[in-house]
Amino acid sequence: MTPAARLRGLKPDWINNPKVWRTEILAGLVVALALIPEAISFSIIAGVDPALGLFASFTMAVTISIVGGRRAMISAATGAVALVIAPLNREHGLGYLIAAVILAGVIQIALGALGVAKLMRFVPRSVMIGFVNSLAILIFMAQVPEMHDVPWAVYPLIIGGLALMVFFPKVTKVIPAPLVSIVILTVITVAAGIAVPTVGDKGELPSSLPVPGLPDVPFTMDTLTTIAPYAFAMALVGLMESLMTAKLVDDITDTPSSKTRESIGQGIANIVTGFFGGMGGCAMIGQTMINVKVSGARTRLSTFLAGSFLMVLCIAFGPVVSDIPMAALVAVMVMVSFATFDWHSIAPKTLKRMPAGEITVMVVTVVAVVATHNLAVGVVVGSITAMVIFAKRVAHLVRVHSVLDPDGTTVVYRVTGELFFASSNDLVGQFDYAGDPDKIVIDLSEAHVWDASSVAALDAIETKYAQRGKTVEITGLNDLSADLHGKLTGELAGSH
Repeated sequence: MTPAARLRGLKPDWINNPKVWRTEILAGLVVALALIPEAISFSIIAGVDPALGLFASFTMAVTISIVGGRRAMISAATGAVALVIAPLNREHGLGYLIAAVILAGVIQIALGALGVAKLMRFVPRSVMIGFVNSLAILIFMAQVPEMHDVPWAVYPLIIGGLALMVFFPKVTKVIPAPLVSIVILTVITVAAGIAVPTVGDKGELPSSLPVPGLPDVPFTMDTLTTIAPYAFAMALVGLMESLMTAKLVDDITDTPSSKTRESIGQGIANIVTGFFGGMGGCAMIGQTMINVKVSGARTRLSTFLAGSFLMVLCIAFGPVVSDIPMAALVAVMVMVSFATFDWHSIAPKTLKRMPAGEITVMVVTVVAVVATHNLAVGVVVGSITAMVIFAKRVAHLVRVHSVLDPDGTTVVYRVTGELFFASSNDLVGQFDYAGDPDKIVIDLSEAHVWDASSVAALDAIETKYAQRGKTVEITGLNDLSADLHGKLTGELAGSH
């Protein structure tokens, strides 16, 4: 194969498709416009200069577009990360915050290499639905302050923006409706001189590109112990939000992605961001929904351009961008909120068919996220709730049936089901220690021994019979159960 042919093979199949280019470029522009006020808001939460949030959004998006595992996903400065690192900035200053961002990136790379992404398989569907719905609620709640105590003109502008986004796609889908809405509302407010809050009111936009440098901290063990807890928390929160978002985009686009590559990519992006003086970040679900669901982007190009356009808009078109009314961006995010929410999950027909446990997990996830404003907390609480409900349900599936031999000298107990910590505790009480004959057979051919608690329960049963001078024979163990039982039996004295 010639070098030219090899190069052609490395090119994505969309590279010569003008339609894809148009979609990706316009999607990147819409995302960049929507990123500006959000990045400034998150900077305020973290207690840093707005430029740091904008720099972080630029470096995160550009870097992750190259090293990330999920195409078309947007990573930038986020509220979750801002909340985690705000106390560090408040107590120790900006230098420590930047150092924590770099260390968080190193931790994310280590966790990614260790296979933390595989834990995603333990997130149940009901938690995923709760995650999506709580995300939609948080996106909407974040817009409420922009609609409170504002000039009356804001409300018709928001309604007009929503109407444009609903009806414009019926005319054409060539240009993303959110971009049309932002442009038209900006032209109206500027031309008519309508006094409403604008992007410029959020904070001053940067006038130059970020420059690389080292964080201004003493490189000592004391510094490391100060930043480590914040860095670890940021790494976990960032990875969880990013992996959940990647999974969501997988479902929307019906395409797979490498979660391990995404985990390592998030770490690289945070290290780069830290060295450029940014506040760090992770995947942004709201912006990703604008990119993937509303604008129809599917490639890395849209992510790269979102970050690039962000800096171009700030530096070259700062005065124009500053005039964009917040009402236009609020309308976009409200639309994203409605598009993100899984309305089917709360339809009466769905709720009637859904098991009560699944509904409980979904509600617990939503409540936890909305109460804490932290998507990672909701996922952990929801997953633990799902595991508890599952363990409780499976524990009741263990059955014990006894059959007495005709000669009355032997009783056979047939155990069926999964024996683990939740089910084995009840097992000990299902035998007639005083009334049974001298020989007892426990048939486990239709059961599986999963843990030490189950082996301890079987040992306890044998001990209770032995105290009465009776013998127990355990039969029917499958290979895995026999191996575990053989290793642990007799070694767990005092554990039951």
